Amino acid sequence: MSFAAPLFLLGLLAVPVGVALHLLAQKRRRRYAVRFPGAPVAALAAPAAPRWRRHVPSAVLALAVAGLVTALARPETTVAVPVEQASVVLVTDTSRSMTATDVAPDRLDAARSAADRFLDEAPEELRVGAVAFSDGARVLQPPTTDHEQVRAALGGLTADGGTATGDGLAAALESLDTGKRRPPAAIVLLSDGKQTSGRDAVTVAEEAGRLHVPVYTVALGTPDGVVDGFLRVPPDPEALRQIAQASGGQAFEASDGDQLTAVYERLGSQLGTREETREVTAAFAAAGLLLLGGALAGSVRGFGRLP
Repeated sequence: MSFAAPLFLLGLLAVPVGVALHLLAQKRRRRYAVRFPGAPVAALAAPAAPRWRRHVPSAVLALAVAGLVTALARPETTVAVPVEQASVVLVTDTSRSMTATDVAPDRLDAARSAADRFLDEAPEELRVGAVAFSDGARVLQPPTTDHEQVRAALGGLTADGGTATGDGLAAALESLDTGKRRPPAAIVLLSDGKQTSGRDAVTVAEEAGRLHVPVYTVALGTPDGVVDGFLRVPPDPEALRQIAQASGGQAFEASDGDQLTAVYERLGSQLGTREETREVTAAFAAAGLLLLGGALAGSVRGFGRLP
């Protein structure tokens, strides 16, 4: 929680000062009380009341003051609100290295299954597109709210060829409306990270950053991945981390299908909402006024005076 006018919080110092003055007044009242000969008899006849009750109205009053002072400081809280008409492009590596079976049943099938889960969790208002790349890139589906079209496009993917990561990112950017009034957008790049051809991926990521389109990268695979029975194809998470950093996004690593699904779920919650600061002054002011009214009413009813 933050405050728009934090200087008013200095007023909270009045609360402990007031408590100290109240306790001092109670002590002085007991010291200088006038004693009457019939007081013991009257005390026996009157119903006994717990001593703590005399402090309740003052304690409630202190809480009321604290609430009202906090309201003056204009407290703010950050909440996640849905992003209407935001766009996310899923960019999937379909190079030959994605046939490695170190992630069951293989890297590409695990990526496709996780993308299905992402589509299940994505808000209906979220526009989702799909791009695939190997030696080159192709737009499978421009951003749309029809998530079933995206699912169908991803379902026909096969893996072969090289890895033109930069071309895939460029195609994703072109599929977005990058005009001045473009809604919020992001790219999710899933790859084993080893670029072999095409445009420099970091350069394209820097362009995405200038357009305020963060790239979230997911490195899929383990160092033990092989294709054709002998060719080692370890992932390159560092290359993907550089892409994410250049664009202002985040980098993730996933060594199995379950981890990949968890990453997509996390991304879905981030991309489907945005952080918004809202002022909650009214809540503190209302609570303070209610407590103030309770303190005054309790004091008058119980003791016939104000606290």
